[in-house]
Amino acid sequence: MRDEGSAELLADGGRAAWSEEFFRSPDFLEVEGVTHTLQISELLIPLIVRDIPGTDLRDAVSPYGYPGVAAPEGVRVDPDEVDFGPAGLVSVFVRHALGDPPLVGASERSTVQVADPDLPRKSRASDRRQVRRNEQAGYETVVVPGPEVGAERRGAFNEAYEQTMRRASAADRYFFGEPYFARLLSSPRAWLALALAPGGELAAGSLATLSDGALHYYLSGTADDHLRASPMKNVVTALVDLATELKAPLNLGGGIERGDRLEEFKRGFANREQPWHTSELITDPATYNRLAPDRQTDFFPAYRE
Repeated sequence: MRDEGSAELLADGGRAAWSEEFFRSPDFLEVEGVTHTLQISELLIPLIVRDIPGTDLRDAVSPYGYPGVAAPEGVRVDPDEVDFGPAGLVSVFVRHALGDPPLVGASERSTVQVADPDLPRKSRASDRRQVRRNEQAGYETVVVPGPEVGAERRGAFNEAYEQTMRRASAADRYFFGEPYFARLLSSPRAWLALALAPGGELAAGSLATLSDGALHYYLSGTADDHLRASPMKNVVTALVDLATELKAPLNLGGGIERGDRLEEFKRGFANREQPWHTSELITDPATYNRLAPDRQTDFFPAYRE
């Protein structure tokens, strides 16, 4: 493979990688705190550059979600052929979009569940019965384009999401706050799918986004008081309908661990699976090995475990 030249780190807040795709849009990259773009040949990678505690060194990580890499179609770059020295980073963790990653040697990080409108629709009989029971009990499902979501519904969704995170004992970084959701829902490529209880209060909801040819079941939550009714099944059913309308596969994501209850729930609506990739780039091997000598871990970078 030809020499790909040097990597250049641009202190531009990710602007070089901006696009209309949700996960590389200005709103998403800014609210995620993206600081730089890493340019490798024709590839543009939005990154959050971080200080490595106790040192004067830096590393970088992609923002949350499926930000991917801005790249011309068909272009692939081998990191082993790149001089990363000019970027001044010890390591870089890249989260790819779904599909074939443009960086050679990417790792299969996980498997996501997909509801593809090009294939026969799938749902469990038990899930269909629960959806019908909720409808008969007076639950209503609505899908609202992001820019049309008002402050009251944003606040209710944020509360249901945070209740879900507290039940899961999630780390602080997963508590985004209402301003975060307000910024993301300003995008024309975002929707809020809601299950409303008979009294009109929000029972469950999901922020869905369109990026790189897929509709993503991105962030979701169920209110504590409505857990037994499983209203998220109504929400996912509505998102499968939206994906069919958009003619885009619905990426339901995976579980926290392969085969766990969350993945099993999503598997009930999925008609295929797809691998999701990341790239773990050790861009300064000597320094990386000094920071993490003989560290045996799946966490990357090892010195931050």
